[in-house]
Amino acid sequence: MTRDISVENLTKDEAQAELARLADLLANANTAYHTEDAPEMDDATYDALKRRNVAIEARFPALKRADSPSDQVGAVPADGFSKVTHAVAMLSLSNAFDAEDVEEFDGRVRKYLGLPADRTLAYTAEPKIDGLSLSLRYENGELVQAATRGDGAVGENVTANARTIADVPTVIADAPDVLEVRGEVYMSHADFAALNARQIDSGGKPFANPRNAAAGSLRQLDAEITRARPLRFFAYAWGALSAPLAETQKGAIDRLADLGFSTNPLTALCHSSAEMLAHYARIEEQRATLGYDIDGVVYKVDDLALQDRLGFRSTTPRWAIAHKFPAELAWTRLEGIDIQVGRTGALSPVARLQPVTVGGVVVSNATLHNEDYIKGLDSKGNEIRGGKEIMVGDWVQVYRAGDVIPKVADVDLSKRADDAMPFAFPTRCPECQSEAVREPGDAVRRCTGGLICPAQAVEKLKHFVSRAAFDIEGLGAKQVEQFYADGWIAEPGDIFTLQDRYGSGMQQLKNREGWGDKSAQNLFDAIEEKRAIPLARVIFALGIRHVGEAASNLIALHYGTWDAFEAAMQAAAAQKGEAWEDLIGVDGVGTVMAGSLVNTFAQEAERASIDRLVAHLTIAEAKRAGTSGSPVAGKTVVFTGTLEKMTRAEAKARAERLGAKVSGSVSAKTDLLVAGPGAGSKAKKAAELGIETLDEDGWLTLISGA
Repeated sequence: MTRDISVENLTKDEAQAELARLADLLANANTAYHTEDAPEMDDATYDALKRRNVAIEARFPALKRADSPSDQVGAVPADGFSKVTHAVAMLSLSNAFDAEDVEEFDGRVRKYLGLPADRTLAYTAEPKIDGLSLSLRYENGELVQAATRGDGAVGENVTANARTIADVPTVIADAPDVLEVRGEVYMSHADFAALNARQIDSGGKPFANPRNAAAGSLRQLDAEITRARPLRFFAYAWGALSAPLAETQKGAIDRLADLGFSTNPLTALCHSSAEMLAHYARIEEQRATLGYDIDGVVYKVDDLALQDRLGFRSTTPRWAIAHKFPAELAWTRLEGIDIQVGRTGALSPVARLQPVTVGGVVVSNATLHNEDYIKGLDSKGNEIRGGKEIMVGDWVQVYRAGDVIPKVADVDLSKRADDAMPFAFPTRCPECQSEAVREPGDAVRRCTGGLICPAQAVEKLKHFVSRAAFDIEGLGAKQVEQFYADGWIAEPGDIFTLQDRYGSGMQQLKNREGWGDKSAQNLFDAIEEKRAIPLARVIFALGIRHVGEAASNLIALHYGTWDAFEAAMQAAAAQKGEAWEDLIGVDGVGTVMAGSLVNTFAQEAERASIDRLVAHLTIAEAKRAGTSGSPVAGKTVVFTGTLEKMTRAEAKARAERLGAKVSGSVSAKTDLLVAGPGAGSKAKKAAELGIETLDEDGWLTLISGA
């Protein structure tokens, strides 16, 4: 399965399937953690899942999903509380896990701002409190509203509960007319131990950890219960303001302290990544003696004007990052190796381990990546782990950072038993017995069974009904597996004839175990609802290798309609000519992805299956959102050469905000070329095609009123 393959060894279609799986896992985890206060996984596992998702998106940016966990903050508010819409969204932070990540963060900030490496840039560094985010709104110095993060846009109104927290002042003097103070509600270790002792004495259930206790206490419908719980609050940020607190992050935190809020005494000002890492080490050394839980250190650009210039991604600021504490290691015995077959036929080895606790979680499986990894080689044949081969029966080291499940990181040869057995990687698919081949340049061995391989067929159907694809309510992975096993559906088009075949007669869906009249009708209704579907979802749902969700959106916007897209794929079949050049000119679509697209439509069996599906659908035209008053809305813009007044990233981001489509290459469909000093072949081609060309000043003048 894709969960068992390291990020560096994932192919694009495996990455696409893995991102779909991660989206479901993390959405459920967010709901359990933020809405139900009943986490179904520990923080290390959650961080590992999210880090894997981020790593895959970084390696395959075109595959980023519309429902990407990178774009999710918290979870929807629970029923029982009134809702509060945040005036300023409460965003999450991206994560760093090692010194290299921190140095890269500093480098990204400098690159975005166009700052040289020798320019001093100040950052604040503060402990990352492991608690529950809270926003406090003061008007004319009085606390008028308190809200949880919720999903970042809408939180829960917990004003009455917040008023019971000793660290939360209800009245403050000399404050701006409007002030939203943000911070973290937490519980100290001593208070947590005392609370659990009281819970046990009264016959109640003890809390799992201080964070759960704090979250559950703040989100009580009865404020008197909250009053009886020893909650604390650290202030570290702000939302809506009627007047600035200061010109710097550190100055603003000091101002909050002057206003009477508790701020963390370990917050420090740093002037380089080296100083940030040194402060991180100091905080980590004190971690066990702080008396409250922290899970890392947060770095923020100190200059608030630079923060404003850096701005935000969809759910995270560019000017801040959370440096998480490292995962743990453990040693255990490798009891066996299983082979799992994915949607694209990839054979993935999974280590079956003697159960061991790693970072608070019992682990019994770990990834072994591919056959080369087992042999102690990387994909290029170079030695890893000193060339030590992994054998069944070996004593292996398990590592839990950055992967969905742990990975086997090392082997202790001094403990190798005499009966340890080398693993013979199969050359036939364990599911259908078709030959499993490894193509030149591919690190993965794949089943050649295609449509006859049940593992591939089922995984393709699961992908088709996944959240970013058709997302048919009531038809998930479990139902797909059962319907496929029973011969009810073999390909996507069969889903849309399910009611005709199994809605009446002797074999009816409602008569199956676990189904009834209402649930069967609900499924049929949900299927019917999805007959009308956006073009991008259809393209993504086809599960074409290398074509992810983000790429599907770009392709849909480029061609507009299914008929135009289908005709273009046929016209580009020879992988040359105008249609081919147009396809590879789509921003984010390269020759590998384009080849996968046209090859899919050129294969008779695949094309017939697609045609059978499309016959049941009404596919909506993809339209780019209009940007009122923008002179570049709907136009295709290409940037080339060196920009001197803004970085390329800033220019591209602004163009896209104004409704333009930014392309990486010049073609007959390009509307505008923005050329800085050093423009070369793109400027020449634009001149040959008669495309309007502006310099950077001309571009800034054009968009100045938008």
